[in-house]
Amino acid sequence: MDGAKYCQILEENLLFSARKLSMGRRFPFQHDNDPKHTAKLTTQWLKEKKVNVLAWPSQSPDLNPIENLWNDLKTAVHKRSPSTLTELEQFCKDKWSNIATSRCAKLVETYPNRLKAVIKAKGGSTKY
Repeated sequence: MDGAKYCQILEENLLFSARKLSMGRRFPFQHDNDPKHTAKLTTQWLKEKKVNVLAWPSQSPDLNPIENLWNDLKTAVHKRSPSTLTELEQFCKDKWSNIATSRCAKLVETYPNRLKAVIKAKGGSTKY
């Protein structure tokens, strides 16, 4: 994926989702320092749309709650061991669409603890 594709995904989903979730106009948007996230095209799109981007340290993967969900999905895929690409795709879609709201809520709830742990570890690895 490149910056153009990322911008397309943002265009189709970000502001709509923020409205649907009643997040208000100045919600903090979080993404990391992946090249597609920092591409000129992406930076320009976010600026034009007046998206409030959360400053992101370059070495802090422990802060991003989505990483926990990716790990959950990866673990489930390894347990299932799909044998075809079609089976893998369907399994991932099913699993992703059935992520429990409580799982997401717990990740948000524990965010301050993860943040404190990363600060204490000076950006290094934590138990999270």
